[in-house]
Amino acid sequence: MTVNRYLRMIAGFFVMLSVALGYFHSPYWFFFTAFVGLNLFQSAFTNWCPMITILRKIGVKEG
Repeated sequence: MTVNRYLRMIAGFFVMLSVALGYFHSPYWFFFTAFVGLNLFQSAFTNWCPMITILRKIGVKEG
């Protein structure tokens, strides 16, 4: 597993969470989690994200 793959998996989780929370809870949670997930997903392609630094420091290999 590489840093970019982990980052995309985390972003996908947040996008799916936003769909679930928006449907079952409230639209405010939907927008918040959708923003976080889509921001992480975009960051995987630009390589500018604090999560990338965290994953590198814990020893996840570069891809």
